[in-house]
Order: sequence, then structure tokens, then C-alpha cells
Amino acid sequence: MAFQQDAQATGTAQDGHNLRRRNVPDHSSSNGSLTQAAPEVDNKKSQKPNTSILKTLDEWEFLIAPLLFTLVSFFTRMYKIGLSNIVTWDEAHFGKFGSHYLKREFYFDVHPPLGKMLVGLSGYMAGYNGSFEFKSGETYPEELNYTFMRLFNSTFGALCVPVAYYTARELNFRRSTVWLVTLMVLCENSYATISRFILLDSMLLFFTFTTVLCWARFHRLQNQSFSFEWFFWLLLSGISIGCVTSVKWVGLFCTALVGLYTAEDLWNKFGDLKMPQTTLASHLVARVVGLIFVPLLVYMFSFWVHFLVLENSGPGDAQMSSLFQANLRGTEVGKDSPLEVAFGSRATIKNMGYGGGLLHSHVQTYPEGSQQQQVTCYHHKDANNDWFFYPNRNEPLYNPEAPLVFPGDKSVIRLIHSQTGRNLHSHTVSAPVTKGDYEVSSYGNTTIGDEKDHWTVEVVSDAASRDRSKIRTLTTAFRLKHTSLGCYLRAGTVNLPQWGFKQIEVTCVKQNNPRDVYTHWNVEAHWNERLPAGDPGSYKSPFLRDFIHLNVAMMTSNNALVPDPDKQDDLASHFWQWPILHVGLRMCGWDDHIVKYFLLGNPAVYWGSTLSLFVFGGLVAWYLIRWQRGYEELKRSEIDYIHYGGLYPVAGWFLHYLPFVAMARVTYVHHYYPALYFAILTSGFVLDWVTRPLARKNRRLEWAVYGILYAVVIGMFVLFRAIVFGMQGKHQQWRHLKWFDKWRITD
Repeated sequence: MAFQQDAQATGTAQDGHNLRRRNVPDHSSSNGSLTQAAPEVDNKKSQKPNTSILKTLDEWEFLIAPLLFTLVSFFTRMYKIGLSNIVTWDEAHFGKFGSHYLKREFYFDVHPPLGKMLVGLSGYMAGYNGSFEFKSGETYPEELNYTFMRLFNSTFGALCVPVAYYTARELNFRRSTVWLVTLMVLCENSYATISRFILLDSMLLFFTFTTVLCWARFHRLQNQSFSFEWFFWLLLSGISIGCVTSVKWVGLFCTALVGLYTAEDLWNKFGDLKMPQTTLASHLVARVVGLIFVPLLVYMFSFWVHFLVLENSGPGDAQMSSLFQANLRGTEVGKDSPLEVAFGSRATIKNMGYGGGLLHSHVQTYPEGSQQQQVTCYHHKDANNDWFFYPNRNEPLYNPEAPLVFPGDKSVIRLIHSQTGRNLHSHTVSAPVTKGDYEVSSYGNTTIGDEKDHWTVEVVSDAASRDRSKIRTLTTAFRLKHTSLGCYLRAGTVNLPQWGFKQIEVTCVKQNNPRDVYTHWNVEAHWNERLPAGDPGSYKSPFLRDFIHLNVAMMTSNNALVPDPDKQDDLASHFWQWPILHVGLRMCGWDDHIVKYFLLGNPAVYWGSTLSLFVFGGLVAWYLIRWQRGYEELKRSEIDYIHYGGLYPVAGWFLHYLPFVAMARVTYVHHYYPALYFAILTSGFVLDWVTRPLARKNRRLEWAVYGILYAVVIGMFVLFRAIVFGMQGKHQQWRHLKWFDKWRITD
């Protein structure tokens, strides 16, 4: 293929015949007589070493160039990395999560655990004991080797550079373009800056880069199907997909890109009538195993290790099921709780939906509707989570001296809030947010009320017994049916507005769906002096159930990260600002005594890569129009090059960028960084394509053009180096870097 030859060529073009000619005397001259060749022995001796060195460098460029790029990359990511000794930006979150692993305390976060476990590993390797709280802006203690932890993270960022180099090679770019793509990643200021701190982004970028490399290499091996190398890169692709997804769910967009390619590849093979059906089936099975089961196993394995390490009770317990919490060391859930619930028992009641909270009430009332006392679900331990089990109003009043009565399946009960003495109540008033459901409130007291305080217990299952005649702590799953209205007590994933403290809305749903886990409840903690203590750790929570439960809870919490209209977030930004580098981000305080870091990209990289997306669209439109008009100027090999070297990077950009357009959650500039990589690859393809005629006609001019591009990219990085390595002293001295008002490098 023409472009493959261009990719392999270096220096000036040479004629193949001349390359093969031997340096021998010429027996003819212009006048037909014999001539004696001039002696060239000394000249050959003087040129041979130089030619040999250049040839060696040319042959080993695939090792020498990435090695040099990598060395510079480690410098740009690690130089002065320990200069700032304060907790910077999101180090307050991820450093703290690393501490939880070292203390083995269970915590909750919206991201999968792999990246945070690696942060914990870096702390372990640094000799850190997990005692520091990582409060934002706080100075690191002397005993915490934060520099090593940052170096550990920066290694992932530095290794992105050689991965980008080899990816560009696998996409069949010419050497000059490969170097440019590598330089754009190396000299991207935002990549260098964000890799220098205890964050997840360097790991996310690294595994995104490796996934693209594995995909590109696997595609190049299509003519070697079922070879060892083919299986090797297929397996590596699956592992890389599993890793990138296990760091952040943004990795799912990279997974979608590989899935899109796989679907197209299998569809093409399905249309190949010469391919035996057994071979087609083998391709399908190989991809299902390598690109579905392997990533899923990697993803699940990260959670298995997560649960294994975090064996102690911690701040994230309430997000998990009661049975899971009861098996944590040091937990208060179920501790000394009697096994069976009786009338007069005080208990906390947990919703069994994924990420469900504890049934809760407080003195604040609904601003609309009944204006009675609010009932919500709340994830934190609080005395307002306690409820008394009482008999219904048609039965004798509860007598603490009378024999114990145990409610069970089909029992009609009342639940009385322990702090306010009001009954759990529902009526035909619409719920405040979910208007199709009935409102649930706290109303009356032990003597004042009506039949709308009555709830019928429906036992769903019991992990400890088949006996449904009693409600057991932790193990009994039950539903509460409103006796008068026939609706069911439910706590879904809807959060109340600020007047409800953003707690989960509790409603009475009219539909009877026994499989709706958000209508399932269990007793989490239980107090009754007349009953003996039970053993809550007798029953284990299955891994698969905990895995699904935690993932749904993560999804629910992630969806709740919406901008608060009552608060101004100076760090947040909008999706349209990212590709044009309209805004940056201050990563710390801006006082003169603080080492300041500003998260801003390389203007040449950002603007060049964004422009390339439009140029690529123009190229595709141009060739489509000419094809429609009957021109067939592209060879099959060139169409494949556009397809896999250009179209797929553009698809990767769209897959990583468009979700943030539709996303309601709060967004920041670093959310664009995975998409930026695909824009860089697109710019590499566009430049490689438009300079092909130049490469064929005048290689020196081609390298001159690329040399200018190299200089611009490097020059911009050097110009903005202070925002990467740290700005010391008064910020006004960097006023020359504030090209736009949104670049708040100075006030």
C-alpha cells in the first residue's frame, strides 16, 4: 500500500535501482570509450561509519525514539513534584480513600475501586499508616511521604507517552506523524499537571491509552486469526477494558468503541460466504470470551478485593445491606440485637433497594401537600431513624408488662417515630416529587390517629428460616402494605429538594410489584430489654448480591451529583468550553505563599486537535461527494486507512464527549481528557493524510513542516510550564499567560 511505504520511508526518497547498483568501474562513456573510475576508497571509508550509524538509528528507531520520549515524559511529570506540601484539589478525596484501605475501613464512593486501591498501595509502599485525614488545603505531616505517592501516580501519566507512540505506529501513521502525536501527548500541559497529584485521572488515561493500543494492534493481526499473538492481544484488550472500567465508569465509553469495532468486524465476517460457519462461530466465541467475560471478571475481581480488604466498619456502611454491615468488624449493626421483633421493640428499618437508606423522620414538615411531618430515607446513623413496633388501633394498647407478642406475615401494625411519637401515615395526597404516588408522613401520636396509620406486614423471604410467623433482625425481608389504601411503602432513587435536605423521597406506591426491591425492608438494628441478644454474624451476604447492590448504589449517587442552583461552583465548567480551551481550573488556593497549579491545556494541542475534527469531517464529505459523482480515486487500502486510522479515533472522541453533553451532573475540565486523546489521534491522521503528497515528492520539506509543528507544540508547553511545575510567589508575575478572562491564572 502506498501509505505503508510512506510510513516506512525516512529521509529523502531514493530510487530502488540506484540503491541496488554496485560501485564498480563504468566501461562506457559519453563518447563510447572505456574510462577509469576515480578512486573512491578514502571517501567510502570516511562515509561508512556515518552511514552505518544512521542506518542503525533508523532500524532501532522503534525502541530509541519511545525511550527518549519516555525519559522526557518522566521528567515533565515528576520534576518538582513534591514542591507543594498541601493537599491539592481532589487529593482530599482520593487520598482519604487510600487511607481507608490502609485502615481497612469500608467506605463508599461513586467510582469503582481499582484506582483507589492503587492509591492505597502507593501509601502502603510509602510507609503511610492511614491516619491522615487529607483535608483540602491542609499541610502534609512529615511522616507522610506524599511525594512518593504522587510519584507512583505520575508513573501512569508518564507511561501514556510510549503507549501513544506505539498506538500511532499501529494506526499506520508515518514516522513524522508518530513523533508529532507522541509530542502532543508529552507536551499536553493538562496531562502533565493532573498526573502529578494523588488522583485517578493518570490511571484512567493510562488504561484508556492501553485499550486503544490493544485494539489497534489486534486489528492489524486480522490476517493472523487464532494465532498466539492474535489471542494474546485479544486477551490484553479484555484485561485493559476491565481495568479502565474499574478505575472510572468513563471507561465504558472506551468499551463502547471496542464493542462498535467488534460488531462491525463480526458483521463483515458474517457477510463473507466463503468463511466456514465453524470459523465464524469461533470468532464469535473468542470475542465474547475475550471482550465480555474477561473484562467482567477483571471488574468483578476488583470489587472482590475491595470487599476482602475493607473488613472493618467505616463511613460507607449505610450504603450496603444490613446483612453485609453485620459481618463487618466493629459494626454496631445488629450488635446485641434480639433476633425476633416483638411489639414494643425499637428498631431501625432499612430499605433493601440498591443503595437504600434507613426509614427516617424529623420535625420539619412538607411545604406543600398535607404539610405534615416529613418521612424520608437517610443513609447516616441518627436517632431519627428509630421506630417502635406497636399493635394497630383495633387491638389492645401496648402493655410493657403483658406477655410478648411477635408480629409476622399478615400482621397489621403501627410504626411510631421514637423522637416525635408520631405514626407512620399515608393518605390520598400526592407525594411531593413522584406525583403518581401517595405522600407518606408522620402524624398523630400513640393515642391520636386513625386507620391510615395501619400497615400490613408481607414477608417476602428470610435468609435464616422458612418460618414467616415472625420478623427477624437482618434476615427477614418484608413489605409494608397500607391497610386502607392498598399501596406499598417505597423508597426509590428520587431525592427531595433542599427543603427535604436532599434525602430520599419515601412514598406509597399504588402498583403491587413484589419484585420491586425498593418496596422491600428489613430490620437493621433492634433493641428490646425483654429479649435475649442474637448473633448477627451468623449469616453471610453473598458476594454477587453485594456486588450488584454496591454498583446500583454508585449509579444512584452518581446521578445525584447535579449542580446545586443555590450554590456557586467556581470550578465547574460546561462541555462546550472544553474543546476550545475556553476555561481552566485552579487546583488550590491562590495566596502568595501557596504553590499554585492551574489546570489548562496546551493551546496548540487543544485548538489543533479540535480543528482536525472539522477537517476530518470535511475530508469525508469531500470524498463522499466525489464518490457519488463517479470518481474512484481512493484505493481499497486507502479507504481502510481512513476507516480505521481516522474514523475510529473520531468515533472515540464522540463516545467520550457527547455523554457529557447530555449529562445532568456537575462537570469539570478534566472530564474532557480521555476525549482529548482521541482528538489528538484524529489530528495525527489528518496531518498524515494531507501531507502525503509532500512526503512522496519532497521529504525534506515534509520534515521542515513537521519540524515547525514540533516547535510550536514544545514551545507552548515551555511557555506554560509554570502552571505544570508550580507557580511560586505572587500570581501577577504570570499575567502574560492569561490570554482570556476565563484563564484565571491571575485575578
